[in-house]
Amino acid sequence: MIEMIEITPVKLALCLIFIIISGLASLCLRLKLEKDLAWGTIRTFAQLFLVGYVLQYIFKIESFALTLALYTSMVFWATHEIQSRNKENSISIFPPIFISMIISYTIITILVTTVIIQVKPWYKPQYFIPISGMIIGNSMTAIAISLDRLFSDIKTQRDQIELFFSLGATYQEATTKIFRDAIQAGMIPSINAMMTVGLVKLPGMMTGQILGGVDPLMAIKYQIIVMLMLVASTAIGNIIVVCIVRKLCFTQAHQIAI
Repeated sequence: MIEMIEITPVKLALCLIFIIISGLASLCLRLKLEKDLAWGTIRTFAQLFLVGYVLQYIFKIESFALTLALYTSMVFWATHEIQSRNKENSISIFPPIFISMIISYTIITILVTTVIIQVKPWYKPQYFIPISGMIIGNSMTAIAISLDRLFSDIKTQRDQIELFFSLGATYQEATTKIFRDAIQAGMIPSINAMMTVGLVKLPGMMTGQILGGVDPLMAIKYQIIVMLMLVASTAIGNIIVVCIVRKLCFTQAHQIAI
């Protein structure tokens, strides 16, 4: 087993040089990102240390209730972030996104822990939390992209949709292409990641395991599982969310609600 080099507080503080470089670049180019960089750095330290202490406690006691509570909290904040990224306020997208993410991501995570990795118990937090976290984080970005594309296309193609309605089409028929384009937009980043993994970049989970002393071939096997599950969770989550939100974009009288 390769000994893992400890990161001391001094070493951690040295990382701030990267933020200083970014801040100086922002000042020189007048990007006005200095405050965001500073606030983002503070939040990174605070949030990660907080979750680190929480995970230490949860990993130690292996409580199903606490694991479920942390998982639900992660989905909640992911849903909140998706909602904040989309500027469409005429319809309520939080409930359908939260419910669909809880259902689809729970199924995928349980499938990975029980059938593929075969963890016992299946909710063992050392596996369930990191795996579900990767699924939520990756799919959160994909869903945000898909919804942004959905709202944008509905607005820009309003006249065409209303023409379909005048000819007796349902909202599903009038927005078939828009629906497909939105799903594709959210799926492309995950597919591109599969195409370049190992050649262009080493993913975070694999890199972390290798730095932690895990055999590279073992880390690769875990990373393959992660890459494939991310694509599946992105596809399922995207389809469910976009399908539900698309319906909310139209009234019972087949009128555009956004």
